[in-house]
Amino acid sequence: MPKLSDTMTEGTLVKWTIAKGDKVSFGDVIAEVETDKATMEVEAFDEGVVHELFVDEGAKVVIGGRMALLLDEGEEPPENLDEVEEAEAGGADQDDQADDSDAGKDKAKEDDSRKKSRTRRSRRGGSGGKGRKATRTASGRIKASPLARRVADELGVDLEQIEGTGPGGRIVRADVEEAAEAGGGAGSPASASPVALIRPQAGPDDQRVTLSGMRAIIAERLLASKTQIPHFYLNLEIDAAALLAFRKQVNATAEAQPEGQGNKYTVNDFILRAVVQACKEVPAVNAAFDGDAVVQFAAVHLAVAVALDEGLVTPVIRDAQTKSLLDISHTVKDLAARARNKKLKPDEMQNGTITVSNLGAYGIDNFDAIINPPQAAILSIGAIKPRPVVSEKGELAVGQRMWIGMSCDHRVIDGAIGARFLASLQRYLENPALMLI
Repeated sequence: MPKLSDTMTEGTLVKWTIAKGDKVSFGDVIAEVETDKATMEVEAFDEGVVHELFVDEGAKVVIGGRMALLLDEGEEPPENLDEVEEAEAGGADQDDQADDSDAGKDKAKEDDSRKKSRTRRSRRGGSGGKGRKATRTASGRIKASPLARRVADELGVDLEQIEGTGPGGRIVRADVEEAAEAGGGAGSPASASPVALIRPQAGPDDQRVTLSGMRAIIAERLLASKTQIPHFYLNLEIDAAALLAFRKQVNATAEAQPEGQGNKYTVNDFILRAVVQACKEVPAVNAAFDGDAVVQFAAVHLAVAVALDEGLVTPVIRDAQTKSLLDISHTVKDLAARARNKKLKPDEMQNGTITVSNLGAYGIDNFDAIINPPQAAILSIGAIKPRPVVSEKGELAVGQRMWIGMSCDHRVIDGAIGARFLASLQRYLENPALMLI
């Protein structure tokens, strides 16, 4: 299982597009996998004949976990695949994707190691690996069996604080259970789950919908954002009359072009272009908090929120500061279409530096979005609606107004910086011809 997104820890196999006996070439699509962000196509990074498929559709697989076996034509399968994997990985940890029927065998092996581990620990004078750290692979991943990981999740034990007693320092189930009995080693269930979930009381007619992998990660990341990032909010009303008139003029010119050559611009295209221009003028907003420093990005990688049935994805317009209004319009249309068709590549949803979420099409006047970490700001765009306004002559008139909200990470952005950014954004949107300069 490859890592298909920056926050992915496991994937759900949605569909195999290959079968036993099929010939596979490098780059062929072999499966569809649901990650924390979207359902993506997995391409083969080797070639050969499909000898075995180890994972059923609907099953979860951790990153690096075994999915299928490709062999050269006429090649015999190895007698012990585990040994081959260990040898090829240079001793690195390879998690078995064993069926539940194998769990009993795993437990028996680990129970046997439990007795030995207690003896070893008693000689070291510790319990649960207290004061020691877990062994890691060359890639930095904690060495632990799949069964140990599941038990750790159930018991709220921090694997980081456990010293494994399995082969090569691998953490096994017995290690986790002993750590739980000893109070979780250096990390306890209480520290893993500081706030108890208040659960609803479901009635007999209520439907319980199990979270998809994508929805579960969205919940996890947004909770982390609201609890770890000090949000503050700015809101500004924009006079959108000039923007609507300018868009109408530009689209009329595009419609006069030969068929297939003109481009129809949306209001959101102009908003995205204006955000990029404002980032260039106030670069302190295009940044992220990094512990003991603030990273100010040289490029504007503009993330655009796209709503799917499964949740929200944010494909990224790379180096948006180098793109024209036409380039941005083409790019965002392509990304949104492929997001809805689940054809986005992993790197097209990673490393955004600022996000725009537009709910204007849904009739929402204004809202405050949650920051997409590690970014420092997200813009929330409302609908353009006719509203009563007071003209420069002091007369009551009908104006076209739009609310823009900005959620800021106060560790990175102060109120004055956020206000300067919104003022810059307002200037471009109320004078849209400036975007073309």
